[in-house]
Amino acid sequence: MPFLTVREVQLHYRVYGDNGPWLALITGGRRGFNEFIAFAEKIAAKGFRVLLHDRRNTGASDVLIAGADGEEEIWADDLAVLLGKLQATPAVIGGTSSGARLSMLFNQRHPESVKGLLLMRITGGDFAAGRLPEMYYQQFIRAAEQGGMQAVCDTEQYRERIQANPANQTRLMGMDPAEYIRVMQHWLSIFLKGPRKPVLGMEDDVMRAIRVPTIVVPGNDKTHASVNGHAAAALIPGSILFELPIKDQDVPLLPFSDWAPHEETLASVFADFMNKVQGSAQA
Repeated sequence: MPFLTVREVQLHYRVYGDNGPWLALITGGRRGFNEFIAFAEKIAAKGFRVLLHDRRNTGASDVLIAGADGEEEIWADDLAVLLGKLQATPAVIGGTSSGARLSMLFNQRHPESVKGLLLMRITGGDFAAGRLPEMYYQQFIRAAEQGGMQAVCDTEQYRERIQANPANQTRLMGMDPAEYIRVMQHWLSIFLKGPRKPVLGMEDDVMRAIRVPTIVVPGNDKTHASVNGHAAAALIPGSILFELPIKDQDVPLLPFSDWAPHEETLASVFADFMNKVQGSAQA
């Protein structure tokens, strides 16, 4: 598995496609990139190089619970360094759910590295704001308070990270539980500061300030209700709204795999969009 050292951590990554413009595609939640492999292959087949990577603390990359910035800010800065090492800038940046949020944050922090944005399954609204702090932080803070770092390692998400990268267990078990709790509470406080809607954690003015070509594909569950995608597209100047033939479902969360029947359609739409972005850049 290819790894690169980025700001003190080993990041696991893969590039699909041998030539063409670059696209960095980011999964949601704290999931590794495996769910995007088939989708990346479809896009790469249309003449692009697609970078997938496991953000720190996800997938097979190193776990490092540290940093003064918020976790998503750390992810954005890691991606900037990774793209630079691969000589892949400027690139189109895109993702689903938290990956879409991270794409917008990346554009805010590293605008010189961005040619366009692909935003799928925008997260927003009171339901998402009530659910995600528990998913991302609170359950792990509770585990550390009740059973120390062994209890953290025993949670399902950390078991997956240890299985993918056994060295993560040594790093985690070497942490002082109090320090783990402090950092996670710090990240939680930053996560809770931003607005709830239309895009969780993203100020409207930040979206209004986006100046790169952008395409938005709304989601269809309670965490990624289509209304949030519509609202985001309305805020981003000149953005394109592309809607799949799907309806909102009254369920907390649908996995990206539910969109598998639509991947070829999305790959074609995104390829057309990126070809136009590339053409505009060369004009």
